[in-house]
Amino acid sequence: MTVGLLTLELYFPSSQSLKEKRMVLKSLKDQLRRQFNISIAEVDGQETWQRSQVGVVGIGEDRRYVNGQLSRVVEWVRRHRETELTDYRLAWW
Repeated sequence: MTVGLLTLELYFPSSQSLKEKRMVLKSLKDQLRRQFNISIAEVDGQETWQRSQVGVVGIGEDRRYVNGQLSRVVEWVRRHRETELTDYRLAWW
């Protein structure tokens, strides 16, 4: 079994409040859960209104499968209109 942890640094350029950021982030997380069958949570930046750090976990039988899954998550987030991906990191177990 392989576990991949993807850490995403996100910027919300049009957000003017925590409420706006949380609304966009909730929608993003819900869409990613449905489309990629991953676990996702905000792990830092809960009290900032334009930045967030999100952890995404993918689990599978082999590293190639999990790497492909998490790579598709990165590309999807890059194309998301209301969010800018400023950085990401990937770790394996």
